[in-house]
Amino acid sequence: MLVINYDSNITQNTYDSLKASDILTYLRHEDKVAIKPNLVNSNPASDGATTHPEVVEGIILFLKEYGVKDISIIESSAIGISTKRSFKNCGYENLSHKYQIPLYDLKNDEVVTRKHSGLTLDLCKKALDTDFLINVPVLKSHCQTRMTCNLKNLKGCIPDDEKRRYHSLGLHKPIAALNELMKTSYCVVDGICGDLSFEEGGTPVTSNRIIVGQNPVTVDSFCAELIGYRPDDIAHLKLAREIGIGEYFSSTTKLIELNPDNKPLNKAAGNRMAERYQRFINDDSACSVCYSSLIYALYRFGGNINKKLYIGQGYQGKTLDGLGIGNCASGCSKYVPGCPPKAVDIINLFY
Repeated sequence: MLVINYDSNITQNTYDSLKASDILTYLRHEDKVAIKPNLVNSNPASDGATTHPEVVEGIILFLKEYGVKDISIIESSAIGISTKRSFKNCGYENLSHKYQIPLYDLKNDEVVTRKHSGLTLDLCKKALDTDFLINVPVLKSHCQTRMTCNLKNLKGCIPDDEKRRYHSLGLHKPIAALNELMKTSYCVVDGICGDLSFEEGGTPVTSNRIIVGQNPVTVDSFCAELIGYRPDDIAHLKLAREIGIGEYFSSTTKLIELNPDNKPLNKAAGNRMAERYQRFINDDSACSVCYSSLIYALYRFGGNINKKLYIGQGYQGKTLDGLGIGNCASGCSKYVPGCPPKAVDIINLFY
């Protein structure tokens, strides 16, 4: 089961997503819960690289209402980046004071060694000792692994020396093994404005969506298609499925969509990356979540489009000679259905 919720009120969006989900099937009141955001650097979430503190606030409100008392936030920022600075600059110190939630810098944590698939891996003890690990990544691109989401976000639960060594091991195999050794209990994906091209931010694309679900392979495979990849395009995702961590999202997976009417009108046009593709796009009142799918698809495609692209509510009921993006542009000579359509399906329309 997955829930996807569209709303620019990030805290309420997150709370409502969890309320509609099946998280209480797995969570107990007495659990020690650790929340693991993505604070790869100390830049604000609006840059597209770090988890919005409002997302974590929505999780905290949900947990407290349910009666969970032992809640913590854990993280280890990228090599050379101070986690404490990230906690402060990204709004997590304020969150900690507001709700009396402790922050744990895993750079200072004890190390536990485990073996899996012929690999010997070092893990942070605090992340292993929790009863219920809530993984809160940003849905964004990555220059080496194409996409980073739940599976890769657990790299913030290993020592810095181990982060370096993962690269020498090829990244994908140790990431998959890590997710078998350190189980994600629930996934809450920050899909508000993930970066289009680089894991450290700078080219965010506004989507205003939260995606939640229990299994990281199922959730990551769904998210991969949202930004223009087939699940098998992400090597660590394919490996994680092969070793039995979970199954890909499919037509049999229950999907709940909340607040489809809240899909905001396009706010991505001012983005530097989006501006690069505006010459191809005829936009009439497009929702940002639909527009962002198109921008991801154009970026992945990388070439010129020799037909006009139509997107937006203003094209409903119109017959047009060109390529339609989404249900609103179904009157085009060719169109990709969806509200919003997946970027990976839009790419197929270009060929």
